[in-house]
Amino acid sequence: QVQLVESGGGLVQAGGSLRLSCAASGRTNSTNIMGWFRQAPGKGREFVGRINWSGGSTVYADSVKGRFTISRDSAKNTVYLQMSSLKPEDTAVYYCTAGILSGYVPRYDYWGQGTQVTVSS
Repeated sequence: QVQLVESGGGLVQAGGSLRLSCAASGRTNSTNIMGWFRQAPGKGREFVGRINWSGGSTVYADSVKGRFTISRDSAKNTVYLQMSSLKPEDTAVYYCTAGILSGYVPRYDYWGQGTQVTVSS
């Protein structure tokens, strides 16, 4: 099992920045990717981006490309989501996830509890 704990959510004005953290513990060597999803009220869960533990390559959703950056600290088993130029439509609960990338297909097996991000206009 892998445990994921997010932190860093909060209220920010449009145009501002916020950094989320996700600390992983347990059998982290059973995973090779970590990602972020978000879910706005009344909407489904949306992919935000992911990072490979090895090499640090990243993939982002078009809606956040150029504004959000995912990074990792392997020594701390922690992944970060740096969000800049935030918009009201970025308001959502943000979830950290960990899993396996096999070929080009990701599978997310573990999820955090989520952290609320609210962007005011």
